[in-house]
Amino acid sequence: MAQSQTVASAKYNAKAYEEIKLRVKTGQKDVIRQHAESKGLSLNGYINKLISDDMNAGQEEPKEQ
Repeated sequence: MAQSQTVASAKYNAKAYEEIKLRVKTGQKDVIRQHAESKGLSLNGYINKLISDDMNAGQEEPKEQ
């Protein structure tokens, strides 16, 4: 990647995203990453999906009977 593109990407990321630091026990990061990859997700994507799914749990419309 060209240096100018790297700088532009960093500038965009700083505007568009916030970071949350997550601490796990030594060795757990690789275990979690492998599990995420087995589901076809990146580590970041997997964590974001878990958060989104949890926050949306129970908010579905009740089904008509």
